[in-house]
Amino acid sequence: MSLTLRCRGPNGQCTLSGVDTGMSIQAFLEMLSEKTGVSSGVIEILTGFPPKAIQVPQDGTVFSLALANGDTLTVRQSSTATTTATATAPQAAPSGSAVGAVSTSGTHTQDVPQGSADSTAATLYGDLPYVDEDEMLARAIAASLEGAAAPAAGPIALPAGRSSQQQLQQRRGPEEGEVSARTVSNAPAGGGPAPQSVLVPGGDGSCVVRRVIDSDNSCLFNAVGYVMERSRTKADDLRKVVAQVVASDPVTFNDSFLGKEVNEYCSWIQQKNNWGGAIELFILAQHYGREIAAFDIQTKRCDVYGQDKGYEDRALLIYDGLHYDAMAVAAFEGASEELDVTMFCPRCRDGEAIMAAAEELVAAAHAARQFSDTANFRLRCGVCQIGLKGEKEAVEHAKATGHSNFAEF
Repeated sequence: MSLTLRCRGPNGQCTLSGVDTGMSIQAFLEMLSEKTGVSSGVIEILTGFPPKAIQVPQDGTVFSLALANGDTLTVRQSSTATTTATATAPQAAPSGSAVGAVSTSGTHTQDVPQGSADSTAATLYGDLPYVDEDEMLARAIAASLEGAAAPAAGPIALPAGRSSQQQLQQRRGPEEGEVSARTVSNAPAGGGPAPQSVLVPGGDGSCVVRRVIDSDNSCLFNAVGYVMERSRTKADDLRKVVAQVVASDPVTFNDSFLGKEVNEYCSWIQQKNNWGGAIELFILAQHYGREIAAFDIQTKRCDVYGQDKGYEDRALLIYDGLHYDAMAVAAFEGASEELDVTMFCPRCRDGEAIMAAAEELVAAAHAARQFSDTANFRLRCGVCQIGLKGEKEAVEHAKATGHSNFAEF
């Protein structure tokens, strides 16, 4: 089995493709060293949100690290190595020694670390949506493919307007009152759409259904608004909530954590064109006192925000690489949204059945390729017409040339 992993380190970010789970630990560390510039003998690997150090044995294979396809790795020099480097050459950790722990579950708890601002920044560097210009450019490129106004991206920003992809009516937003599936350009020809609902086992006809949210750069906030308050127009209010929480706790949400100065972030997140991500989901789960489970179609991974807080209820979101929709439990196939149930107890028998149906719905969307593979999709620069593969090449091209008009083909 091979994995595709996203990696961040001192040399920037990269994608590791074709990582064989049978690869030796030493070969994997050498690969990471080549990509990140950190010596293989002193590498520390963190994953998850917040990033936590994982156990890296001296022997064994990548399989023993329990990594999942699509995981983001933060690579840095271990703090132990830093304190001993002046006295001795770096040594590999002894067999069986641990530098942390890794969860083997496919469902990942999402939380923000406790402790000092400095330790928070060190732990979280490079794994948040607002960290660097490359990430912001990638979001701007993704937003241009949505045919919407692009978020700010340092010195380069993509203009609003209709992209070639939008003109072809690919990946468009829903019309007024429409609840059908969003069309994605990388679905296989003739493959047919994935089901928009899946029956809940033992649910007497009830089903988990995907509820479409407009593609307007506020989909995360409006999806949360739907599952929490049954409203698709809560984005402005929820952006303000996030800003207020961040402003009230500048120790946890410090400049390093946010990737920008606190006051700047609070202004930035309240602008309609800027996207939300892990930080906002974490804050909104606490705001409502309920868990938010966010499924990623491409990896079929489920990240649960607020899972360790003792909240009784859970709500469901689904993410296709560019866009969030809501999920709900409908009373029966084709039932009106007025009958939707968007909260359930995840640890009771009915809740387990709902989660099973949600996982099946996500698996069906994955099989139909109803996701945007931002690492591998084909793009064309609208200025010089050069072909590019994935957001990484597009970001590099945008930074080198200043060209900022891309379309998928």
